[in-house]
Amino acid sequence: MLRIGITGGIGSGKSVVASVFAALGAPVYDSDGRAKWLMAHDTRLREQLRAAFGAEAYDAAGQLNRPYLARVAFNDAAQLARLNALVHPCVGKDFAAWSAAQAAASRPYLLKEAALLYESGAYRGLDGIIAVFAPAGVRVARVRQRDVHRSAAEVEAIMAKQLSEEEMLARADYVIYNDDSQLVLPQVLALDKQFRRKNLE
Repeated sequence: MLRIGITGGIGSGKSVVASVFAALGAPVYDSDGRAKWLMAHDTRLREQLRAAFGAEAYDAAGQLNRPYLARVAFNDAAQLARLNALVHPCVGKDFAAWSAAQAAASRPYLLKEAALLYESGAYRGLDGIIAVFAPAGVRVARVRQRDVHRSAAEVEAIMAKQLSEEEMLARADYVIYNDDSQLVLPQVLALDKQFRRKNLE
């Protein structure tokens, strides 16, 4: 079974593209969504996060204190690396178990969607990577429309911390252009056909 990664910078539309693949019957693992779930529910990870970031990592009701973690980690490279070193291996194990279940169900291929596919090392062990591309200006406009509380400067700051468009495109095996100049569906259909054919080889 082929294991394909799908990534893209904030506002590129990678989740929209992944949902099109899902509509075609491809199982999609949402790494970012699962990371949030694991941080909230995985007992061992919860203990590790409390030990690393203090009791404030969770509120009085035991819920993940996302604003606190964001404030502590996302503006401090060392703390962010510490957070990622705890979360990414946990997500990796979760993905391994999930992908084994998909293989047992005889799926032709699966997708692993992750914003930090390269940065986390999650690209290793995958059979190919799809990069979803949109120009920076388009991405900023999309994010500001979706997240009205964010300023353009805040969106650009997030983009600056992510892999550059040039490097992402250079490292990708496949590119889907979601820049409003091409239709996404024909591009996804072509790759879906290609992946299903490869699985039969």
